[in-house]
Amino acid sequence: MKKTGWGFVGASNIAREYMIAAVRSHPDQEVVALASKSMGRAREFAGIHGIVSAYDKVPDLLADPAVDVVYISSTNDQHCEQVLAAAAAGKHVLCEKPLALSVKDAERMVDACRANGVVMATNHHLRNAATHRKMRELVQAGAVGTPLFARVFHAGYLRPIVQGWRITQPQAGGGVILDIVVHDVDALRFILSAEPVEATGMSQAAFLSQGGVEDGAMAILKFDSGLLAQIHAAFTVRHATTGLEIHGTGGSIYGRDVMTAKATGEILLRDDMGERVMPVEHVDLYARAVTQFVAAMRGSGAPAASGQDGVRSLAAAIAVLESCRTGSTHRIERLA
Repeated sequence: MKKTGWGFVGASNIAREYMIAAVRSHPDQEVVALASKSMGRAREFAGIHGIVSAYDKVPDLLADPAVDVVYISSTNDQHCEQVLAAAAAGKHVLCEKPLALSVKDAERMVDACRANGVVMATNHHLRNAATHRKMRELVQAGAVGTPLFARVFHAGYLRPIVQGWRITQPQAGGGVILDIVVHDVDALRFILSAEPVEATGMSQAAFLSQGGVEDGAMAILKFDSGLLAQIHAAFTVRHATTGLEIHGTGGSIYGRDVMTAKATGEILLRDDMGERVMPVEHVDLYARAVTQFVAAMRGSGAPAASGQDGVRSLAAAIAVLESCRTGSTHRIERLA
C-alpha cells in the first residue's frame, strides 16, 4: 500500500528533533521531500535523515506528486504564503505556531484550506501531552469546582542552537510572545474549554534580545468564564521549572514540569480530601499530533489543534503584544 508522503518545508530543529520521527512512527506515513531556502542545506538535511527529494523552492516541493501533505516549520513570517500555496496545490497542511503575524493572515490561511478541501491543523503540541489532557479531564469532571484562576510558568533558557532569528528578527516574528506565550494561551484554552477576552502584558528585553524583540514577558488574561490567568514566559531563565496550575472553588490542580515538548511531568489534585497524584500515561506529543492529523485526513477524526484554534490562540498572543507596546489592556477579537 502506498504510504502518505509528507513534504517538510523548513530544515528546522523541530523537524530534526521531533517531527521526522513522529511521522515515521506511523507505518503508513513517510517523509519524502524537504524544502529549504538553500539547496546545500536542503540536500545536507535530506541526506542525513534519509529523505529522498530535496528542493530550494517550495513550489517545486508542492509540484512533487509524492507529496500528499505539507508540514511547515519555516520562520513565522513565511507561514501564510506557504500555507496558501499548499492549499492551492491541494495538499493537506500541518503548520507550526504561530500561524501568521496577523489574525487576518491566519484567517486567510484557514479559509484557503477550507475552500480547497484540505485539512489544516496547527502544531500546538502541548494539547497532546498526557498531563494536559488529564488536567482538561479533571476540569470537565468538576474536580476543582468552578475554575477561578490559572497560572502558567513557562520560563526557560533558549538553547543557542535555536536562538537566531527568534531574538534578532522582529520582522520574522521573533520574540517570546509569538514563540511561547501563544502556546500557553492555547494550553489554557484547551484545558479550560474557555476563550480569552482581554489581555494585559508587560515585556522585557534582557541579555538575549538583540533586535528589538522581547525575551521575557508576563501577562494576565481574562477569559469569557470570568477566570483570570497569569502567564510568565522567558528565553532567559536557566534554572526554573515549568508548570501550570488551575485553582477553583472546590480544589486545585498542579501540573509540574508540564510545559515541555517531552513526555514528562506529573499532575497533583488538592482538595478537601488532601493531595494526591493523578495517574497519567505519557505518550510522544508529536507522534500523537500526527496520529490525530492522519485521522482527520481520513475523515475519521479531528486534528489535536485545528487551524481555527491556531487563529484564536494567535489573536490572544497578539493582544498581549499590543498591550506590552501600548501599556493598556487590549480586548481580544471574538472570532467565529
